[in-house]
Amino acid sequence: MRPDSPSPLVPFLVACAGIATYSSMDVLMKGLSIGIGAYNAVLWRTMAGSVLSGLVYFAARPARPDAATMRIHAWRSLFVTGMALGFFWALARLPMAEAIALAFVAPLLALYMAAIFLGERIGRRSIAASLLGFAGVLVIVAGKLRGGGHDTQALWAVGAVFLSAVCYAYNLILARRQAKMAGPAEIAFYQNLFVALFLSLAAPWFAAIPAAAYAAPIVGAALLAILSLLLLSWAYARAEAQILATTEYTGFLWAMLFGWFFYAEPVTLPTIAGALLIVAACLIVTRKTPRRDPIEPAAA
Repeated sequence: MRPDSPSPLVPFLVACAGIATYSSMDVLMKGLSIGIGAYNAVLWRTMAGSVLSGLVYFAARPARPDAATMRIHAWRSLFVTGMALGFFWALARLPMAEAIALAFVAPLLALYMAAIFLGERIGRRSIAASLLGFAGVLVIVAGKLRGGGHDTQALWAVGAVFLSAVCYAYNLILARRQAKMAGPAEIAFYQNLFVALFLSLAAPWFAAIPAAAYAAPIVGAALLAILSLLLLSWAYARAEAQILATTEYTGFLWAMLFGWFFYAEPVTLPTIAGALLIVAACLIVTRKTPRRDPIEPAAA
């Protein structure tokens, strides 16, 4: 595998593209979660993703992953399963921009998890950028709370986003380790496969065959999820988690735009103010000159 990039800029931009692609997938998944429920939306998307990513992966006739790599594929997929179910259940009940904003505690958690689990040294600039981005999130949430109007289900959705964020934070750390052990195509296939298998355990109680009208959104969401995973896997193999975690903040800008365009969700002044802080955080972190990453692949 190629060594890490000497500059964080290219991996940072690739990770931003991965977040934009994932945000596009969120548009389709919000509609699917409303129409067929979060469980079925994630189940059928990952089943379609297993087939599509498998075609790409096996076309290269890859060697079978070793036991340690398979363990990290399965372990990360377990957290992805919990993350996806919680987030998409909440996304069906909250505006896109608000759900994404609440989920931004994940990069902040990931910054410190990187120090604990990967041994990365947290630079002062990374801490400042993370806190600035988190301040932007607080501005957005404070503006939403002042507006009131949260019903009981919406409050449960807020809790679901926070639980999803915890899973996502650890997922970001595992992404760094996983990307050093496997290529993007392999990661995309096994993540889709394992998530589908984990969800299939509950299929006798919750699975339902969706109507034909949902076929195109399901396949589209699967394609966008695969592309996002390929881009993010490439980036995480070439830059430290504490740098790339901040790219998650750009997802709010896409959520704000897509929520307004596709679902007529209003954009308020606090969301704009928070977005400006988030962009500033991303610009700060790209100027960081990283040290050489000494972390070796570790078994999960």
